[in-house]
Amino acid sequence: MPTIVQLDQPAIDRLDLRAAGVQIERLAADPLANARQLRFEIDYPRAADDPRELPEVQEIRLFFIRLDARYPWLPYLLDWRNGELTRFAAMLVPHQFSAKDGITFAPEAMEIFVMHKIFVLADWLLAQGITNRSELRYLAQALGYDIDAEFFDLLSA
Repeated sequence: MPTIVQLDQPAIDRLDLRAAGVQIERLAADPLANARQLRFEIDYPRAADDPRELPEVQEIRLFFIRLDARYPWLPYLLDWRNGELTRFAAMLVPHQFSAKDGITFAPEAMEIFVMHKIFVLADWLLAQGITNRSELRYLAQALGYDIDAEFFDLLSA
């Protein structure tokens, strides 16, 4: 069952991570049982003529940059199946959005993001006693990258 974190404009504008942090830390206490459970619902009013998507709103992006700095392993807990991983990436990675093509990430920026998350998560999972690296491959695949299993052997060195 998913865990939903409600984010409102005052919390976002104040960069207040408390509500999100309580839920994230609760889920992180048992990462195997709580993988891919977290969703964000964002209530950030905009003018009716504001064409921006949520990841294009500077205040929201800044909130998620701060959230990522505090919890760099957060992608492990996000509900990938319902688009939370892609939405999270959109908050952090430069991209273009069009009604016709959807979201298109800057390729080099996305590659850096994916590899950074692979490295962070590899260390975090090991610290949690989780040695199965398949989740790392799935994360990369969910973001459009295929990483050979042999690559993960390098992380053991």
